[in-house]
Amino acid sequence: MSSRVPKTSQGAIGIDFGTTNSSIACADNPDEVRLAEFPYLGELTDSYRSLLYLQQVKEGGANVLKSWTGPEGIEHYLSADAKGRLIQSLKSFLTSRTLQGTEVFGRRYKLEDLIARILRDLREKAEQQFGIDIRSAVVGRPVHFSGAEKEEDDSYAEGRLRSAFESAGYESVEFEMEPVAAAHYYESMLDHDELILIGDFGGGTSDFSLVHVGPTIRQRGRVSGDIVGNAGVGIAGDAFDAKIIRHLVSPALGAGSQLRSLDKILTVPNWVYIRLERWHHLSLLRAKDVLDMLRGVHAQSLEPEKIGALIHFIKEDLGFHLHRAVQKVKCDLSKDPVATFRFSDGFEDLVAVVERASFEEWISEELGQIAGCVDSLLSTSGVHAKDVDMVFLTGGSSFVPAVRKIFEERFGAQRIRGGNEFTSVARGLALKATGSRIFTYSSSVRH
Repeated sequence: MSSRVPKTSQGAIGIDFGTTNSSIACADNPDEVRLAEFPYLGELTDSYRSLLYLQQVKEGGANVLKSWTGPEGIEHYLSADAKGRLIQSLKSFLTSRTLQGTEVFGRRYKLEDLIARILRDLREKAEQQFGIDIRSAVVGRPVHFSGAEKEEDDSYAEGRLRSAFESAGYESVEFEMEPVAAAHYYESMLDHDELILIGDFGGGTSDFSLVHVGPTIRQRGRVSGDIVGNAGVGIAGDAFDAKIIRHLVSPALGAGSQLRSLDKILTVPNWVYIRLERWHHLSLLRAKDVLDMLRGVHAQSLEPEKIGALIHFIKEDLGFHLHRAVQKVKCDLSKDPVATFRFSDGFEDLVAVVERASFEEWISEELGQIAGCVDSLLSTSGVHAKDVDMVFLTGGSSFVPAVRKIFEERFGAQRIRGGNEFTSVARGLALKATGSRIFTYSSSVRH
């Protein structure tokens, strides 16, 4: 990572603030795009984890609240003996009117302020590396935010995200649909015109756009008709992870087990395991009333060792460790037909062999919704699959074979393209920031 250099106001900035990872790109001109890199465990990464870690530390005999974000937040969390509060996947809460904030160590924080803390660090670290003052950016947003059921929900979420950027020191923010941003990146490699379908798979949403791209479009200037249609569904990598946790982890932690209450045999409350499936919700279970309830369940459980393991998971806030194990087995299943899931923290050891066919069965409902979203986009836009010249897939879940199969069945494997799957959106946003005209959206499909 480069040392601090004098700052200028040059450079067009694109920011992909994701549910799980974020990235920031600088385009000095349409032919040169740089990605900011960040030190992490002795290496450099262009993925900035969208998380915040808060911990109370002793300074001069007093408790002082410290906070870190991104890779630094992970490193401090992993090295801490007494765990603080790890807050993740904040983007997924933007549509919630009931979740305005959270309490950390007795202090109340607004959701926008927590997101702003991450965005401020991202900006300052990128400024140091790029040698520029960053006050404006083109920022990605999903076609439909996670949890959005109507247009007002998307507008509400975008307004909260804009407020967070402003609090983080950004004076001017222009939003662009994430799949359209990926289209900008794909277009930069073309020497001919195409009608493309972009599939962008994030942590919380899967988004699709049909876009005309190519040198002719760039030369004449973009018009509203260049975007044929947009669609999105609130299902992506996190939903796949949830199914792995449901089938491989939750049973070992007491899901479906029973307890004896007076003369009745009851089932352990399932809502705890629903929270567990969304691993970024795990820290919300550390509330005193929840832990007290689980201690009562433990005393009455017919399988107390499993409930004890669940309490350990929650008290030690092992969501991040669990996420890493789930990500690894999901990645392994993308390469091999059989993989082994392993989780160990010295207290609890979970090992399970899983077949890709089983995983695909677990996520069959989600795959069906993604396929339905793509089909609806084609139908609503009046476009036949044979008329799509190329399909560009980006984002982590684009590597899942069952996801790719959706597009291979409709368009043929020879028309599927990828590349820079984790940074193509940021690159495209930076290219958009160099001055190309704003797209307007001709249609939008909600699922």
